[in-house]
Amino acid sequence: MSSQMNAQSTRRRELSYSTNRKVESVKPVTTLPPTPEPYASLLHAADVRVNGERPWDIHLHDSRLFQRVTRDGTLGFAEAYMDGWWDCNQLDELFTRLLGARVHTQLKGLAKLKLLGRSLAYKVVNFQSIKRAFHVGEHHYDIGNDLYRQMLDPRMIYSCGYWATANSLEEAQVAKLDLVCRKLGLKPGMRVLDIGCGWGGMAAYAAEHYGVEVTGITVSREQQKLAAETVQGLPVTIELADYRSLTGHYDRILSIGMFEHVGARNYRTYFKKVTDLLADDGLFLLHTIGDEHQTGATDPFIHEYIFPNGKIPSRKQINDGSFGLLRLEDWHNFGPDYDRTLMAWAANFEAAWPKLASHYEERFHRMWRFYLYSCAGFFRCRIGQLWQLVYSKPENRMLYRSLR
Repeated sequence: MSSQMNAQSTRRRELSYSTNRKVESVKPVTTLPPTPEPYASLLHAADVRVNGERPWDIHLHDSRLFQRVTRDGTLGFAEAYMDGWWDCNQLDELFTRLLGARVHTQLKGLAKLKLLGRSLAYKVVNFQSIKRAFHVGEHHYDIGNDLYRQMLDPRMIYSCGYWATANSLEEAQVAKLDLVCRKLGLKPGMRVLDIGCGWGGMAAYAAEHYGVEVTGITVSREQQKLAAETVQGLPVTIELADYRSLTGHYDRILSIGMFEHVGARNYRTYFKKVTDLLADDGLFLLHTIGDEHQTGATDPFIHEYIFPNGKIPSRKQINDGSFGLLRLEDWHNFGPDYDRTLMAWAANFEAAWPKLASHYEERFHRMWRFYLYSCAGFFRCRIGQLWQLVYSKPENRMLYRSLR
């Protein structure tokens, strides 16, 4: 147990500084210089002021901020926040405005060249190859179950809740789990595959409430260990595996919050594997974040510090990946619910920080705040979507009726 705790502590320190990037200390502002172009115009278009009085305005502590953004783009903006170069009272509203105005796409100089370089890299390198499959588990999901216990609902569901009638995070997550089960028409005795099962909450719920047998897979060792404890006594098996290694046949397949780790170069492979695993009269439900725009590379901050090698799909990419393999029966979008989910996670995280502070550094605190609130802004400005898609095989003659 002590060696496991030491390993997690080491991992937390590594994550605080990611790839050992140099921390740049603050040089306090004595006299506020004018905001240079093009940033003055870009911020004005987004209705954001430097050292303004509104909750979403930027409070500048180091005048080198814009030089850093010119050099490193949005990653420089994020790392400057982590290093204490600037603050904002309401980060979620700041990002709603910056992302809604597409400021990140209009950067110039070296930042633009680096962005083009990342887009090119995603075209020529398979960042989600089998060799890299377990990287995100080690980097993100294995940093400590204590953090996720404090931040998430009691079932530890780390994906968007369904807030149609919910009044709390726990209610929203249970509503989402039940919505998935109803959309799939689960019945006792069915064999179900959960691709990307997390800490086992979905698998446990389906087995408890619908009497199905579930096989769940994850690429996180910490998730597998805790999930195995969660599902004890239930007809549920949790495996540490990549989806490409799976064999067998299942009556129903579901995948919640995992497709973001598949990558465009592997979408066809993913849908072919699902097709091979799915019974002829089966159904497959895909629950994924979606991007209103098709981008060449993932956000560099998210790639560097949060979800390495991930990529949010567009509608076209999902359609291209599945076309000719599976029949689309239903496409449901409740993206604004992710904003509310993220804000609930952020509130839990902030409330728990006094307990967590002895295990994580302050730079991690600021990094995690940046992550949660920037993602909330991504969904609030409606560029970010949350899609649930239901598929059947082309030879399946069953009539499918959509549920909400």
